[in-house]
Amino acid sequence: MHGELIHGALTEQVLGAAIEVHRHLGPGLLESTYESCLCHELQLRGIPYQRQVVLPLDYKGLHVDGAYRLDLIVDDKIIVELKSQDGVLPVHEAQLLTYMKLTGKRVGLLLNFNVPAMKDGIIRRVL
Repeated sequence: MHGELIHGALTEQVLGAAIEVHRHLGPGLLESTYESCLCHELQLRGIPYQRQVVLPLDYKGLHVDGAYRLDLIVDDKIIVELKSQDGVLPVHEAQLLTYMKLTGKRVGLLLNFNVPAMKDGIIRRVL
């Protein structure tokens, strides 16, 4: 299956929900506000999600509980990381890719709500 087709319909639904939140709130708010509103929008659309998912880390026999905390996992398929910053840095994309690798999820979205148009704040990655 081509990477572009993996979870494409679900990705579009998540992006539609994010665009709706951004349309109502605009840029400039706290990340936690966008997270709460996006979760509400997903719920209104009947899209299952998990919020603030704690991910442990195993390192050479050491088990670290709560080493990572993912913003959202949508329908047990897509990792969604939210930002509300002036720009997305390479470290943010690296964080998303790390979460994807650790969870085995092939699709990830990095959504930065601090942009004039939401389409400019969307980064989609597929492993």
